[in-house]
Amino acid sequence: MKKELLQKFEEVFGSEGEYQVYFAPGRVNLIGEHTDYNGGHVFPCALTIGTYAVARKRNDDKLRFYSLNFKGLGVIESTIVNPEYKKEDDWTNYPKGVIWAMQKKGYPVNAGMDVLYFGNIPNASGLSSSASLEVLTGFILRNLFSLKVTNTELALIGQYSENNFNGVNCGIMDQFAVAMGKKNNAIFLDTADLSYEYAPLDLGDAKIVIMNTNKKRGLGDSKYNERRSECESALRDLQKVLPVTALGELTEEQFEEYQSAIIDPIQRKRAKHAVYENQRTIKAVEALKKNDLTLFGKLMIASHVSLQYDYEVTGIELDTIVEAALRQEGVIGARMTGAGFGGCAVSIVKEAAVDNFIKNVSKEYSDKIGYLAAFYVVEVGDGPVIL
Repeated sequence: MKKELLQKFEEVFGSEGEYQVYFAPGRVNLIGEHTDYNGGHVFPCALTIGTYAVARKRNDDKLRFYSLNFKGLGVIESTIVNPEYKKEDDWTNYPKGVIWAMQKKGYPVNAGMDVLYFGNIPNASGLSSSASLEVLTGFILRNLFSLKVTNTELALIGQYSENNFNGVNCGIMDQFAVAMGKKNNAIFLDTADLSYEYAPLDLGDAKIVIMNTNKKRGLGDSKYNERRSECESALRDLQKVLPVTALGELTEEQFEEYQSAIIDPIQRKRAKHAVYENQRTIKAVEALKKNDLTLFGKLMIASHVSLQYDYEVTGIELDTIVEAALRQEGVIGARMTGAGFGGCAVSIVKEAAVDNFIKNVSKEYSDKIGYLAAFYVVEVGDGPVIL
């Protein structure tokens, strides 16, 4: 892979100067969905699939970006001087946003770059291709410009750029999971204060199988921002009767006692998901620590049901694939993962049953939806590295 990427870089940008190969992972969230912007807990892990780049510093202010995933777009050029979001700059608005955010935060990004990217995460699948691209770009900038930036700060810069440059009100989970990934561990993160612990992901004789519905979704034009504002409204109602700063601070009992303060019934359902999902995540990590995979699987299933009925972010594709998965032998748990409205679901499946699982779910899904899903048996990997 490294040799091929270097060769491609030289074909596109020439071989003069110094350049290196970088990698940042994608991520999958095992449980804790739509809790990260509600001050709750999440439980993601980094994957061994992700985004690669070859990068070289320039001696002018020109940015030249090229992606092997979007060859037809060719080299897209812009400048490090006052980067602006431009629709015609397409996917490069993500790396441009990170440069903009770095400059906003006072880091001296004062020369241009040539960068070739290649991702083996399916685009718009909910495995954080955008966060992977953002963290990778920040990691490259840190290296090329000798910036004193921690991995946690890279995650925050990635989130800041996505919120304020690309206009998606994402929480911190995706960028944090990418930047802070650790091989064979998931990250139990409290998004309220960014305290976290690594939890060994010992699945015994089981594997993580990601099921891609192949229904593309765009976060910016999805109902993601709408859900966030519904939760914020529900919180404002609760704050009239409770001294809380986030939905993630509530227990299930407190929610049941005070939920009538939320005037709008739809917003009440959204808040219920945020509160209960946070508690499910805490229980799931405790279950994993006790090697109780059965309970972990049950909590995954309950998470999907809540996302389907209380948060209403699943849709026919995700519901079909999860329901098909849960009918198979050897399945411990399954749920949608990511923002929803398409994208991926995640399942934990006994290794001996994986082949049949993929065959059967694939057939059930294509029979009902009319096109094929894709399946990935994944490993849990580290954060960003220079290769």
